[in-house]
Amino acid sequence: MSHYMYEFLGLMAVFSIMIVSPGADFAIVVRQSIVHGRRSAIMTSFGIGASLLFHISYTILGLGLLVSKSLFLFGMLKWAGAAYLFYLGIKALRAPGMEASGEAPGDTVDDTVEKNISDWRCFLMGFVTNALNPKPVLFFLSLFSALVSHETPALVQATYGLFMATALIAWFVAVSTFFTMQSVRDRFVAWARWFNRVTGLVFIGLGIKLATQQAS
Repeated sequence: MSHYMYEFLGLMAVFSIMIVSPGADFAIVVRQSIVHGRRSAIMTSFGIGASLLFHISYTILGLGLLVSKSLFLFGMLKWAGAAYLFYLGIKALRAPGMEASGEAPGDTVDDTVEKNISDWRCFLMGFVTNALNPKPVLFFLSLFSALVSHETPALVQATYGLFMATALIAWFVAVSTFFTMQSVRDRFVAWARWFNRVTGLVFIGLGIKLATQQAS
């Protein structure tokens, strides 16, 4: 087994643990699934995956080190991300109830749940939620520093990143599929007001956590 394969397997082992850990990305995909349906949630998942490639790209270029060492840049990114999470939280708290589809249990939610949100907006929501979080800056910087040799070509490192983004998208597509199963979604819809309140508080809590995060 080549040196590159060992690096790749090490990266994927650590990354697999990270992607299943609940956070802002998970919360936004779940909410998109329940409120807007499967297509919107999947487009949001692709936005998150694209953002991950963005983080990995500047990590490979060395810009991640600059952000992590600059209190000004790190703070600016942190407060922008916290503000966006607060915005999502307040929006969720003010959201009206939802209507169950009325289909038979076990069916799946189709793409007509709500048509008032475009694919591009869903993609952008996923991208921004992940891109404005400085945690990936530190995570990928430390991960690549610890597991990837400085002699590994940038093209090989980019290939690692592509596989990581693909795995992340696949995970959130699976999450989207599960939470848009009719039997699952209708349970959340039945408690729509509480769902909105809980998700709103989750976003606000994540915003507070992000705002208090330190660069070190």
